[in-house]
Amino acid sequence: MAQSDPYHELRQNVLAANLAVRDAGLAPLTWGNVSAADHKAGVCAIKPSGVPYDTLTVERIVVIDLSTGEVVAGNDRPSTDTPTHLALYRWNSGIGGVVHTHSPFATSFAQAQTPIPCLGTTHADHFAGEIPVTRHPSPEELETGYESATGEIICEHFRDRGIDPVRLPAVLLPNHGPFVWGKSADNAVSNAIALEAVAMMAATTLGLRPDAPPLPERLAETHFARKHGPNAYYGQKEAK
Repeated sequence: MAQSDPYHELRQNVLAANLAVRDAGLAPLTWGNVSAADHKAGVCAIKPSGVPYDTLTVERIVVIDLSTGEVVAGNDRPSTDTPTHLALYRWNSGIGGVVHTHSPFATSFAQAQTPIPCLGTTHADHFAGEIPVTRHPSPEELETGYESATGEIICEHFRDRGIDPVRLPAVLLPNHGPFVWGKSADNAVSNAIALEAVAMMAATTLGLRPDAPPLPERLAETHFARKHGPNAYYGQKEAK
């Protein structure tokens, strides 16, 4: 399979990322899905719809044409959320991986239609600002396609508010759950894990103090910049 399949490495990465989401406790049963894009090849690979994680194999990961949305490899039906993933990849070529989960704390904020506020430095280390909540699709949008409308609404929300999707790689869909992305599938999974952790901390903090103030903006930016800015100094330098 590895020798004859030009998408083997991409599919292998997507399989590993989906299992990582399961192992992190973010996707029980068949909930959730992870995809990864190869923008140069013009394709993305994604989990098949409704398939238990324990039965996933490289061969069952479905490969989709980014432009047409057509299946180019795989015999299973792709995730029903595929149109949302495609909308994100078409919107920003810097997005290389997308994760959708129903993780408990992030989904609770989504169901409450409440943004996740930046209450501490842990949040600021990963996300440059509160995690926003989008609007619901209109009845007309639902008629034309729920999942594709969802993707367009995410892009619309970020464009209209001038939010940089690189600095804030997560969003909540009202009454639904989070979508998270990153430069790769692995990076997107890390962001999804971080999102659930800060959602849990925010929920606990607000339970202890409902009027808890947000982290001061300058301090929040300092924490984000030291890990993600042009002069980031957190961690180790990569070997050249």
